[in-house]
Amino acid sequence: MDKCGNQAPGPFRPLTQSAKNLNQADFKRLNFIQYTLIHISNMNTESKLSLLSEGARYDISCACGDKKLDKRVRAGDGHWLYPVSLPNGGQSIIFKVLMTNACENDCGYCPFRSDSNVLRCSLSPEEVVVSFFRYARRVKLAGIFVSSGMVGSPDRTMERILDVGRVLRKRHGYRGYIHLKVIPGASDAAIAEAVSLANAVSINLEAPGEHRFAQICGSKNYLEDVIRPLKTLNRLLSAIPRGPLRPNTTTQFVVGASDETDLELIRYMSGLYSRMGLHRVYFSAYQRGLGRLGIPGEQCGDTHSDKLIIREHRLYQTDFLMRKYSFAHDEIPLTPAGNLRLDKDPKEAWAEANPDFFPVDLNTASREELLRVPGLGPTSVSKILRARRLHKIASLEDIGIKGALLAKAARHVIPSNNPLTVTVPFQLELFPPKAERVRRANGRI
Repeated sequence: MDKCGNQAPGPFRPLTQSAKNLNQADFKRLNFIQYTLIHISNMNTESKLSLLSEGARYDISCACGDKKLDKRVRAGDGHWLYPVSLPNGGQSIIFKVLMTNACENDCGYCPFRSDSNVLRCSLSPEEVVVSFFRYARRVKLAGIFVSSGMVGSPDRTMERILDVGRVLRKRHGYRGYIHLKVIPGASDAAIAEAVSLANAVSINLEAPGEHRFAQICGSKNYLEDVIRPLKTLNRLLSAIPRGPLRPNTTTQFVVGASDETDLELIRYMSGLYSRMGLHRVYFSAYQRGLGRLGIPGEQCGDTHSDKLIIREHRLYQTDFLMRKYSFAHDEIPLTPAGNLRLDKDPKEAWAEANPDFFPVDLNTASREELLRVPGLGPTSVSKILRARRLHKIASLEDIGIKGALLAKAARHVIPSNNPLTVTVPFQLELFPPKAERVRRANGRI
């Protein structure tokens, strides 16, 4: 029996290239098709769904982060459920499925690459929709995420993904959340239809730049297959007014699969937000042993330890600083090698490198200044701003900040009546507090 409870198929016997007189591409493709057809023959929908739900966890470009509510969870029957932010600011969970783990691409980091001998199966669009509604009757779901390996051609694969969206929207009148994956190399027409059907669309960059991409994805053209669709998405979405009707766009980097530095990832992340209008950038630590032996991620010893997981976490923290705390990409402290410190979160590292910025006055500092204080986040800062409209804040305890966050923040703030407070009137006249402090911290005055 296989892991899905089916009778195990007979062993896969690859064709011998010399006997078939095929070129390398046709040889790989024929073996790929033979292997796939052998293994899908005995599997029912539930068995395939179980296997493909497990495979979908490798693509996290819908929800992931460093907080409990941001993490995916596994339901009792083995299916993965993922959190998603809703247009009204709330959060719910979505059903995530890979339509097929068969793939003709040879991405070196991927466990489902074309030359990998794994159990393969496929779901039809109708099976995906029926399974989604059946599961939604048991669990309150906000929507569905649909992805797929590439079989035949990018547009042929996109047609299957789009069919799920068409059936949900047009046949069933479904108005919930739909996230559709854009397959690298997809046509502009296929991308446009995905935008018309979905609340969110994504295409994975996987690596920062053409050189890094070539180290792990030899069968794809970075500029044509990945960057062109990303630019098409940006162009299409720019024509839609911002609001709940405008789909979000996301992408994913596989961290540690190539020889990339954090500096490269941070620069790309900055450009994706500022020039491409992306909603989120996600990171997935490469898991050693899943990829091809020749890629850099299999040669680096650190990928076997917890260091790569910590690196992923630091990148998420950096992403949050740039999206929510108004940090510029060139303000993020890095080691001489161009990487984030693993022993300290990037906000604390920035505070350590900019002692002249502190202490910050709780009663007069701007929102931007307060957000630079270690231990204070958007929620805490909002509490401070609300409280000081009513009264002077004597300490952080006054607004309910305690524990580890209090210990971090207390070293960097003072109340207005503290004798350590220094006021220089002529400086305050020349520079508003926010501008003066930020310029000093950045060495611009």
